[in-house]
Amino acid sequence: MAKKDQPVVLIAGSGIGGLAAALGLASKGVKTTVLEKAAKFGEIGAGFELGPNALGALDYLGVGDAARDVGVYVSRLVLMDAVSGREIFHVPVKSDRFVERFGNPWATMHRNDLHNVMLTAARQSYLIELHTGCEVTGYDQSGAQVTAKTAAGDEFTGAALVAADGMWSNVRRQMIGDELNALGHTAYRALIPSDHIPAGLDWLRDTTTLWAGPKCHVITYPLSGTRLINLVLVSTDKRYAPPGPVAGAPISNEEVYARFDHTHPRVKGIFTLAPEFKLWAIGDRDPAPKWVDGRVALLGDAAHPMMQYVAQGACQALEDAVCLAHAFETWSGDIDRAFSEYEKRRTVRTARVQILSRAVGEHIYHPCGPHADVRDAILSRMSIEEFYDRMIWLWGGNGINSQAA
Repeated sequence: MAKKDQPVVLIAGSGIGGLAAALGLASKGVKTTVLEKAAKFGEIGAGFELGPNALGALDYLGVGDAARDVGVYVSRLVLMDAVSGREIFHVPVKSDRFVERFGNPWATMHRNDLHNVMLTAARQSYLIELHTGCEVTGYDQSGAQVTAKTAAGDEFTGAALVAADGMWSNVRRQMIGDELNALGHTAYRALIPSDHIPAGLDWLRDTTTLWAGPKCHVITYPLSGTRLINLVLVSTDKRYAPPGPVAGAPISNEEVYARFDHTHPRVKGIFTLAPEFKLWAIGDRDPAPKWVDGRVALLGDAAHPMMQYVAQGACQALEDAVCLAHAFETWSGDIDRAFSEYEKRRTVRTARVQILSRAVGEHIYHPCGPHADVRDAILSRMSIEEFYDRMIWLWGGNGINSQAA
């Protein structure tokens, strides 16, 4: 149990990573104050996929059962050719063998569903204090104290600051000062009500399907008890990339259709079901040389923003939170040693995931011609067990027992 005079750890951001950090530290008796820049709590975006490692992390954080209740468990991951319409490779992800190898199945969730589970748990903890309208713009340090500065001019002082303030992190800008890699990739996202799915496309409710094409891909998977189908179309054609940061901007259906007109009629038959689309500019940053500056540490997208091509952004943020909580427990609240261990254990692993995400986009999602032929030849000869063997380092842990490289 926390002592009344115990110092407070400040957390910038109340997304998946920020709430995970708060829940993890609370489980070790550590008080936190969460500072969210938005006027109300919530998540931006629609669906995401959670690998087995994420479900293991949610168990550690004490919300695994509640999170499972809002998940959908697809039977297969399927890779298709977006131009020819043929299947390239598939892997079972709900089978007994998959769960035996990785400890959990593969899940898909609506971001708001998982966020609500975590927010409810945070509100129930007397160790977690939540604030909205508090955008952290920077920090000062003096001895064993950190002061978080906000856009509104308020200041919060604590024993440490964990920055979970996302890809555009103000704290990272002060700590490292690097720039986002604008790779020219653009995502067009939509939600399709399941009752709009015609006969013959019922498989959309039970699979994660990725259609890989030259300089593009299309992915679908079910959400919210299969009541919705999440649809994401990604173009790597730089002609269509917005000039700056964009998240959720409206775009006409006709513009989206034109940019994916080269895809197979089966693919078009899916994305033309979407009532509307919104546009996101997507990018990443190079692996950071450090995550810790004194009593300030980065977490989640603030630490390792990555492309979405191995579906590990949220998963790695959850692992970060588990590792951070474990380090606090190991070092009995010695923040300097806890941050040092956290940084040491997480930087190599997440750098590998960042690099892998880029490589998967280049070599699996978006190749064309002979490059795509090589992809198809390799995957067509790969057994399910070999695929599992290759993925055990990524999907087989929870943030404590995960392999670094």
